[in-house]
This record gives sequence, C-alpha cells and structure tokens, in this order.
Amino acid sequence: MAKWSGKTRGGTFGYKFFILLIENSNQKVTYFFLRIVAFYFFLFVRNKNIKFYFRDIHKLKGLAFQKALYRNYLMLGEVLVDKIAFLVKPRVHFTFDYEGEEYLHEMAAGGKGGMLIGAHMGNWELAGNLLDRIDSKVNVLMLDAEHQSIKALLESHKVLSKFEVILIRDDFSHLIKIREALERNEFVVMHGDRYVDGNGVIELDFMAAKAKFPVGPLYMASKFAVPVSFVYTLKDRATHYHFYATKPEIFPYPASLKRRREDIRVMVEKYVSNLEFMVKRYPTQWFNYFPFWEDESTAS
Repeated sequence: MAKWSGKTRGGTFGYKFFILLIENSNQKVTYFFLRIVAFYFFLFVRNKNIKFYFRDIHKLKGLAFQKALYRNYLMLGEVLVDKIAFLVKPRVHFTFDYEGEEYLHEMAAGGKGGMLIGAHMGNWELAGNLLDRIDSKVNVLMLDAEHQSIKALLESHKVLSKFEVILIRDDFSHLIKIREALERNEFVVMHGDRYVDGNGVIELDFMAAKAKFPVGPLYMASKFAVPVSFVYTLKDRATHYHFYATKPEIFPYPASLKRRREDIRVMVEKYVSNLEFMVKRYPTQWFNYFPFWEDESTAS
C-alpha cells in the first residue's frame, strides 16, 4: 500500500458544471450527464487499483466485472453531486435511515467528546453535515488538497458546511487541535483507511488480502480516553441514504511497550472487521482509488 499525498483526481471545472446543473435543473437531468461522465471514465480513465479491487478482491470476471467498474464510477459521481445538492439546493429532498444514531447522542451526553472513524466509501461529507442532529460540534480532519477543491465554490454560493475543518499539517499542529476539540466535548471525524508519509501503519488481513492501515486514529483515541464509533453514510436509492454508527467503545491506552504493538493490532482489527462488513454490503461504493492492498504492486 503506497502512501497517499492527499491529491485527488478532479478539478473545479467539474464542480462548477454540476453546481450549474443542480441549480438550474432537476436531479434526473444531473444524473443523466453523470452517466456520460462515468462512461468516459469507464472507457478511458480506468484506475488500475479499482480494477484490482473488483477483479482480485471480489473475484469478478467478464460482464460482471465491467458492470461493477462502471457502476463504481457512476456511484462516485452521484455521491459527489448529492453532496453539493444537499448544500446548495435545500429543496432537493433526500431521505435517510439512521442506524445507531442513538449511540452518538450518548457520546455527546457523556462529556468526553468522541472520535468518529469512517472510510473512503459512501458519502462521508454528507455524514458530516447530518451530524448537526447531534448536540455536539463536529470537526472533520482532512488534507488541504481535499479541503480547497470545493471550498471556494461553496463560499461563492454563500454556502458553508455545517462542520469545522481541521487541516493536516506537516508540523503536526493538527494533533493539538484534535486534543483541544476533544477536551471541549466535540466530535472529531476522520478516515481510517489511508495513511500519509510519516504515519505508523499495521498490516492486517482485509477482504482476504494483506493491507496496511494507519494506527494513528485509534491510538489517538485511546491516548485521550474518548469513545470511538465507526460511521458511514451509504447510498441505497437515488435520493435515499443509510447512516450507520456503531456502538461506541473506549479503547484502553497501550501503555506497556512490550504489548503496545499487539494492543494496537486488536484496536485496528475491530475497525477493519467493521469496514469489511460494509464493503461487502456496498461493494460499488468503495472509493479508495489509491494503492491499498499489498498485492496491488502487480496490478495492471
């Protein structure tokens, strides 16, 4: 699994085009153009890592493989458009199922803040904006490259996200902001399925193949003794999403140097087990387009 620089494919032109469509047409028209874009990606911009995911991880072949690949690109486009529509055009009616939301209310009432760990699947930005239902401020950890990609566009439409952003810095000052947010009984949201240069990692079995996961999110939660919930927002139908949150758990801090590696492994394995369950349930909503599994170095 290669380290991630934080840069994601795409630019502001695509966002501008689809914001224009969202504001001046309906969801069906927007999704029609998305099918064209998805077909272009399917034909010309095939990412070898997502091909590996469907071919080698899910063991798909032939037409089933081709359908899954196209469906994945289409789903990515839909969740990006839905994210923008949810912010800039409130009259677009999205419906939601909330599974485990009561756990987040319990975390907010517990007085310790909390860590919400997700993954690059489904519509995590929508999850961040849905958390205004919880009586706690929400902070989302992200790289500057991701944050800046749509910030200016949303601000130009006088739309602001309902969560605060903590930018990952080379000087690790974001760790101080995370600690301060947790001390204020706030939520901190981050991904647990990618690492950047300098992160500690651990190799585990994931979807029957070896993959490396960052240890930082869960190690940090244990150090601050705050509850952790794994959260996802997955798309079920055109304008319907399913929000999932697991029962919170406070992981004991691995103080013993002799057992630290094993204690960290146990913590991360719980996240990986839950992530694997969600990936099997929503296979075409996996959007981690970067080298993830150990065997991807041979992917073509």
